[in-house]
Amino acid sequence: MTGSIESILKSGDSRPDGPEHAIRRALVVDDSRGQRRILAASLRKWGIDAIEAEDGFEALDFLSRSSVDLIVSDWEMPGMSGVDFCRTFRDREGPEYTYFMLLTSKTSKGAIADGLQAGADDFLSKPFSPEELRARIHAGERILAMQREMTRKNALLSNALTRIRDLYAALDRDLVEAGKLQRSLVRDPVRKFPGGQIAMRLRPSGHVGGDLVGSFPVGEDVVGIFSIDVSGHGVTSAMMTARLASLLTAGDVSQNIAIRKGPGGAPEARPVDETVAAIDRLLQTEIASDIYVTMVLAVADLQTGEVTLCQAGHPPPLVQRADGSVQAVGDGGMPVGLVPGAFFESFGLVLHPGDRLLLYTDGATEAVDRSGAELGEDGLARMLEGARALRGLDLLSHLEAGVLGFAGSDTLADDLSLLVLEVGD
Repeated sequence: MTGSIESILKSGDSRPDGPEHAIRRALVVDDSRGQRRILAASLRKWGIDAIEAEDGFEALDFLSRSSVDLIVSDWEMPGMSGVDFCRTFRDREGPEYTYFMLLTSKTSKGAIADGLQAGADDFLSKPFSPEELRARIHAGERILAMQREMTRKNALLSNALTRIRDLYAALDRDLVEAGKLQRSLVRDPVRKFPGGQIAMRLRPSGHVGGDLVGSFPVGEDVVGIFSIDVSGHGVTSAMMTARLASLLTAGDVSQNIAIRKGPGGAPEARPVDETVAAIDRLLQTEIASDIYVTMVLAVADLQTGEVTLCQAGHPPPLVQRADGSVQAVGDGGMPVGLVPGAFFESFGLVLHPGDRLLLYTDGATEAVDRSGAELGEDGLARMLEGARALRGLDLLSHLEAGVLGFAGSDTLADDLSLLVLEVGD
């Protein structure tokens, strides 16, 4: 090999960017000393640092310690042909692509195909002209420039994807914590009262969801219960449920929108239709969001069993009597925050000892089986009829398992929440 290899190695492998500088270092491989010198002299004349090797073995030894932008190799050489040298080099090639040109007197299509399959990029027929060599080098520079630009952009894309994955991982961790916080809104899944008990269950379809169930005491024997479904899923819906929870779960008269001061300053339940209307106004004025809410708000007197409800676009509550029979109550109503000036009505019912009232969201009734059929209100009612002996959380766990079994999956497309108010025997 002409020149000191050690001095060449020390000179570095810097490759300026741009197509006009894509080839700055070349390796000329030819067993003919004279042919090598002619090629190397032409390359140096064009500003390319040319290194010479007399056969494929010497070239591979050099390439194991350094890199070049261009290899020009004779086809027929003793010991290792140019095609074998090219194939071996491609097998060992690092991340930086090297343009490979074979010098040959062969013109058959079969020979050219062998060279291409070995990894050659171009061919230069003997005898060659300096003009043709230079033109082919320029073509190689354009290809190398495009390849390096693609590599650079792929690296940028890879880095961007890594950052995105890191961001998603951080977001996922935040959502996990947000889910814990949302589930904490149902602080006591079972609340017992002298005249009965309330049990609640919340199952978001993702880390966080738009469903919420809850209860609040009004007086010694009066409780409020609610089931809320915010349109959409995810963080926005979850934030809205948290806002609504703050309106309905605070025990302080001045903070709970469903409680007001009665005669003598004692707390009393505000009429449920007025409370829903107040929430509607709040959503359309102060919060001013594009999302809407369906809900059922009820106030129950556990001594008398009298329950007053307001249904606002929510699935109809189910009443199960002590004899096991189930009926849906309510006539639908308008969702909250959807139509300005919407009118909300209340209705009443009486729960006798042994009766219970089930509030739920459409994640239960709109669950679909593998044929695409929905469970529906009738399907949920049948599940409730078949679970008459179960109470509290046992009942809600049974219903949840029934919905999942109907869907044939461990996950649901929508959030699912359940609340049951049971009047003592």
